Amino acid sequence: MLIGLIRHGLTDWNAVGRIQGQSDIPLNDEGRRQAEVLGDRLLQEPYQWDYCITSSLSRAAETGEIIAGKLNIPLLEPDQRIRERAYGQVEGLTALERETKWGKDWNLLELGQESDEQLQLRGLAFLEDLTVRYPDKNVLVVSHGGFLAQLYTALYKDKYTERIGNLSLTILEKKELDWNPLLYNCTRHLLQNQR
Repeated sequence: MLIGLIRHGLTDWNAVGRIQGQSDIPLNDEGRRQAEVLGDRLLQEPYQWDYCITSSLSRAAETGEIIAGKLNIPLLEPDQRIRERAYGQVEGLTALERETKWGKDWNLLELGQESDEQLQLRGLAFLEDLTVRYPDKNVLVVSHGGFLAQLYTALYKDKYTERIGNLSLTILEKKELDWNPLLYNCTRHLLQNQR
């Protein structure tokens, strides 16, 4: 079994550095173009994908619709477990606004945000469920940067710590009990198709 983990395309809030969390911010035109480019890349690669599943937030859902349409594969029902971290009072704020309001260590304060542990638990539960439901299938999963970073931490501890890019692709292969990374946080399709 292969899982292709994708971060959704660019939004206006991404572009200005606002934390989106579970606020339902749509893709912008650049985000839609990015999804088209990744769909084109996936058509050229040797992996065959059977399904696509997304978070229920529109930026991930639209990214998945574009990619699934390009690949002509079914789009499964969205899954709440792969939504972005809930950021509470911090959602909608830029780094400067967060630091002005709460200081540089704002992330250590209790501001209604979901903990790393909560995010990791729902990520691992989602992976386990996917393995049970589609053991012989290859599934594309369109989710969010904060969620994916915590899922990788849960799977690999501190081996992977770089920021997860918009429309990045990570491919994991299930081997017995382990998820082996075949590709990590790759955005070469965006670099090759810049306008």
